[in-house]
Amino acid sequence: MRSAVAEGGHGVVEAARGSGLLPPGGPVVVLLSGGPDSVCLTDVAARLAGARSVTALHIDHGLRPGEADTAICVEVCAVIGVELEVRTLDANSARGNIQGWARENRYAIAAEMATELGATIAAGHTASDQAETVLYRLAAAPGRRALLGMTPRSGKLVRPLLGVERASTVEYCLSRGFITADDPSNSSPAFARNRVRAGLVGALKEIHPAAEANVVATAEILRDEAAVLDELVDGLIDGTAPNRSIPLARLREQPPALRRLTVQRLADEAAGRLAPGVARRADDIAKLSDQGVAMLDVPGGVRAVVERGVLRFIPRAPLGS
Repeated sequence: MRSAVAEGGHGVVEAARGSGLLPPGGPVVVLLSGGPDSVCLTDVAARLAGARSVTALHIDHGLRPGEADTAICVEVCAVIGVELEVRTLDANSARGNIQGWARENRYAIAAEMATELGATIAAGHTASDQAETVLYRLAAAPGRRALLGMTPRSGKLVRPLLGVERASTVEYCLSRGFITADDPSNSSPAFARNRVRAGLVGALKEIHPAAEANVVATAEILRDEAAVLDELVDGLIDGTAPNRSIPLARLREQPPALRRLTVQRLADEAAGRLAPGVARRADDIAKLSDQGVAMLDVPGGVRAVVERGVLRFIPRAPLGS
């Protein structure tokens, strides 16, 4: 996404068009909550991809009383002329983090629909969400992943509004005459992300009005640089994922940063998911003996194994198994 953060409702459509994520005629499932971001995205998707290509998905998570959000989604989709699918979940079945539970179920349902329709899944994440994500992750954990933010495309999931500020989606909806839902939980200090939004982002904007846009631009630059680093790492590793490896001698020859990136990549592939914290053990891994067999349990549920001087990672068996 190569554009300045769009300001004002008039720039929203062009920013989404410039993302290339909503091609004409491309089937897309839009996640529609009823809030300004998702309502804006649904209308923009209909204008760019065509209304017949758009299916809006609204999930009633059972977290708030009443059917006002659903009614708004029904009205919006009727005005825009797109199909609406409404699903209901039982919040009483939620375990652990309630927001995580809602998000996991929302994307699982969307993925099922997208597979049936041969469609992508579009989420209404904005530049404002991107800035909050970067700052939240940076506060929660060290490492470059925190600074990379959300990608415009991740598998079937696309984010056409990452070049648009939240204020612009509100302005867009007002200009188009849409009524949108207001979720009180988005301003509740009970959630860490909301505290970032209200406190940290607000404080940064007081220092400089372009603070939010600058955070977003920095994440974009770092994603470009990360792609170059990923190519360097690929050039060091032998084999095919998830069974890739690297000679320990070759790993030891690399600068510290490349050693960290290499062991993290191998560990992530072995785990089949992110294995956070492995990079911090890069020096310990590099010191393993290259004679015979050496092993080291590291974070992320994986084990570093050196056999005949070659390093690989394997998943650790769960405790008690």
